[in-house]
Amino acid sequence: MAIQRMDNVAIVVDDLDAAIAFFTELGMALEGRAEIEGSWADQAVGLAGIRSEIAMLRTPDGHGRLELTVYHSPAPVTAEPAVPAPNTLGLHRVMFAVDDIDDTLARLRAHGAELLGEVARYQDAYRLCYLRGPAGIVVALAEQLN
Repeated sequence: MAIQRMDNVAIVVDDLDAAIAFFTELGMALEGRAEIEGSWADQAVGLAGIRSEIAMLRTPDGHGRLELTVYHSPAPVTAEPAVPAPNTLGLHRVMFAVDDIDDTLARLRAHGAELLGEVARYQDAYRLCYLRGPAGIVVALAEQLN
């Protein structure tokens, strides 16, 4: 028995509208939003009294999905430190392939994105960078050169 696919990556945010704006500016499409609550949610997640809202976004190729979640109850918990370093254990980053890294950075900066280092060149294959997006999410961008 094997997995069928990776369905989505879920990220908890504090401002759902701002996160949707950021990721749609990146080029993802909003599939929909939904209120999540009830005993089934409590059982699946392992928290009591869940009341949240999610937004599901999909990549242009239709194969990748990102679930953004804002928790109304129980209150979200802030990680320590609030803005972890890129080498912190756990989920590291989400990477997206883009056709123009400079244009993408310029558009995302209008949504609060902050470059963590600088745009680097890996051989003659890629230009790469890490940036911090909404709720401190580390997003990596890769522009293939050939």
